[in-house]
Amino acid sequence: MANGKRKANGGLLPVEEFVRRAILNLRNPAKSKGIHSVYSGFNAAFKAYYGKDPVAATNKLAKEGKIVIIPRKGGVMLYLPEDAPKSDNAKKALSKILGA
Repeated sequence: MANGKRKANGGLLPVEEFVRRAILNLRNPAKSKGIHSVYSGFNAAFKAYYGKDPVAATNKLAKEGKIVIIPRKGGVMLYLPEDAPKSDNAKKALSKILGA
């Protein structure tokens, strides 16, 4: 490990910590506070580090509220909960349905 931290699980960071670091270090704040899972290199890095597909791990973290996943063309955007864009899709849909 570059930072010298060794973990009980064979020297690997916990998945939550890895994903958090990826979001913080791979994002371009001028463009977005999140990262695209494919275009940022996250998926490839996750596979190289853990030897498994990141989808199940990121879905689990999203279910636990530790990250936010938003589908995008070619993959998904990953955000820390405090940085995720607020969606007003429900408000827009209600407005169209009710004609307000």
